[in-house]
Amino acid sequence: MQPVYLDYNATTPIDPRVAEAMLPFVHEHFGNPSSSHPFGITAKQAVERARRQVAQMLRCGADEVIFTSGGTESNNYAVKGVAFAHGKRGNHIITSSIEHPAIVEVCRHLERKGFRVTFLPVDAHGLVSPEEVERAINPGTILITVMHANNEVGTVQPIKAIAEVAHRHGILFHTDAAQSVGKIPVHVDDLGVDLLTIAGHKLYAPKGVGVLYVRSGVELEKLIHGADHERNWRAGTENVIEIVGLGEACAMVHENLPAYHAHLKEMRDRLEAALRERFPHVRFNGHPERRLPNTCSVGFRGLEANTILSELSDVAASAGAACHSDRVDVSAVLTAMGVPMEYAMGTIRFSTGRFTSAAEIDRAVKRITEVVERLQPREAMVPVISEREPIRLTQYTHGLGCACKLRPQLLEEVLRRVPPPADPDVLVGVDTSDDAAVYRIDHSTAIVQTVDFFTPVVDNPFQFGVVAAVNSLSDIYAMGAKPLFALSIVGFPSNRLPMWVLEEILKGAQSVAADAGISVIGGHTVDDTEPKFGLAVTGTVHPGRILKNVGARPGDALVLTKPIGTGILSTALKQGMLDESGSEALFRVMATLNKGAAEVMESFEVHACTDVTGFGLLGHLLEMMKGSGVSGQVRASAVPLLPGVLDLATGGVIPGGTQNNHDYTAPYVAYEEKISAVQRLFLNDAQTSGGLLVSLEEEKADVFLKALEAKGVASASKIGVVIPEGSHKIEVRE
Repeated sequence: MQPVYLDYNATTPIDPRVAEAMLPFVHEHFGNPSSSHPFGITAKQAVERARRQVAQMLRCGADEVIFTSGGTESNNYAVKGVAFAHGKRGNHIITSSIEHPAIVEVCRHLERKGFRVTFLPVDAHGLVSPEEVERAINPGTILITVMHANNEVGTVQPIKAIAEVAHRHGILFHTDAAQSVGKIPVHVDDLGVDLLTIAGHKLYAPKGVGVLYVRSGVELEKLIHGADHERNWRAGTENVIEIVGLGEACAMVHENLPAYHAHLKEMRDRLEAALRERFPHVRFNGHPERRLPNTCSVGFRGLEANTILSELSDVAASAGAACHSDRVDVSAVLTAMGVPMEYAMGTIRFSTGRFTSAAEIDRAVKRITEVVERLQPREAMVPVISEREPIRLTQYTHGLGCACKLRPQLLEEVLRRVPPPADPDVLVGVDTSDDAAVYRIDHSTAIVQTVDFFTPVVDNPFQFGVVAAVNSLSDIYAMGAKPLFALSIVGFPSNRLPMWVLEEILKGAQSVAADAGISVIGGHTVDDTEPKFGLAVTGTVHPGRILKNVGARPGDALVLTKPIGTGILSTALKQGMLDESGSEALFRVMATLNKGAAEVMESFEVHACTDVTGFGLLGHLLEMMKGSGVSGQVRASAVPLLPGVLDLATGGVIPGGTQNNHDYTAPYVAYEEKISAVQRLFLNDAQTSGGLLVSLEEEKADVFLKALEAKGVASASKIGVVIPEGSHKIEVRE
């Protein structure tokens, strides 16, 4: 069954009537509107007809309508256009603290260019006070920009009153009406605005087209330079197909707005009434009356929005907060409104649309109720009992694997305040950022101890157990030790997942333990909000043969035994963007023990070794270089990648942990100019169950690689060399 779509504030489908109007311009009427022959004239007439349709809806002159590529461009043109055209008169801009990033980021950019920006507060309902606007005005104020209706909570601003304030002081006023068009009346003569933004995809027109209304007489500096298209307001051949679609969508709004408004409100009210009946203590955000008819922002106390949405796979909606391992990112809108954290972190925005039916609302309410009731804390947790239907474990967690690690910056700060142990038998502790702790028992034996656990990086429970166990054992192998036994560490949401899932996870871990020649002989469990699993592994090593992540020497070769990219591929898997072959490749590399590589290292003089996990290749190399008092030189082209990583990273599939790693290593890394932004990110990709990074004599590198290949470690590669310490700890070359 098709999921219920309740995210119309994010985007709308193209209305069939709009699509029908566009179709002739896809195949038949393909001319350039600037051409004087019949093909061009037909296209030009279509553009001008669309312009009149927009003008009729806005109640403005057709010559005041400029077609753009969307709401973001329109907002940029309005704000920058006023700023640079009127900068000699003043450099002060007033906006609100709840604007869309397409306004906020433009204002931040202008601040860096010397403009001053006032971000006005809002009240508990998200309303901007016209009196606050007037108090913020100074002699240098040249523009006020306040959105018509908020995209998250739906609050409709007193635009007419703010416009009157602006004009009383001779200041231009812009409003971003992307969310309001098609839901409430948007008439520029009534609102009194000088500039107004429309985004096509918010009103059942295609993506990639928008409008900037510019009142006659308003002067703007051009944003895009070139030929004199759009009466010399905006250069670039007109996007005829989408402009036709936008025009038709505006015509439909002009004809049917009262009916659209009534339907949106009926569906939204039906949803809110049902939620209020089932959950009397929920919080609805936004103004109770001055609100878009389709927008429902609701906070479920004590729950996390991402957790709710991860189980609402059959209802499409948006979260008002994102919860991470070290912080909760609440939206700027909810923060500005002062929504209490216990509600803000559990806020979800549902937005109804033209095609929403009562049956869909009822189906959505049923699913929301099931999920929220299951997640709400109870005195006695009721385990989930179900048949062995397929489970997608990555949908039950916020983060993924080792990408869930605390940011290295935060961890370093905490550990600096913790005194190191003074016991002389502690051979490896927290002071070297090594993979495991080592404690001397006698002159020939030392205990190696490590613990590692994380949230799912694959969907299959058995495979999750495999990957978690392989990852935990990797720390032992990286120290040159042999594992003896392991204990399980389990966090399990028994109110969200059936117990057979835990059984499969444990079986997966046991299969890896058997391959490693050890047993899992116990463990500890807690009931948790999301699944987590790992092992505490105990091993032994001779005190004189410990491999550490310090000791690398200038002239050493750097060898990596597995390809990187597991963080990016795991994120793609969670987002449903990874095909079957990609999923198999991801699991295969994460399920491969580093046992073979460790056995090969026994025959070589290894100067330093670490396994590459959550801090990424460059993060773990940085630890090695810092501890060794040297620098490293990496050839990006030599670093082995999992299939599809480059394409996915280029498409923006980047885990938060990877971005954190990049930010952390950036001050220590000198990238060659040829190294792209995408390459820099995947070199910092947060790995789960990654390979070993080995530093050994350059002369032995080729023999080492051949020995690894003979042992079945086929993807090992020499990725760089160790050099004397320089101005940067790491140099990355092409």
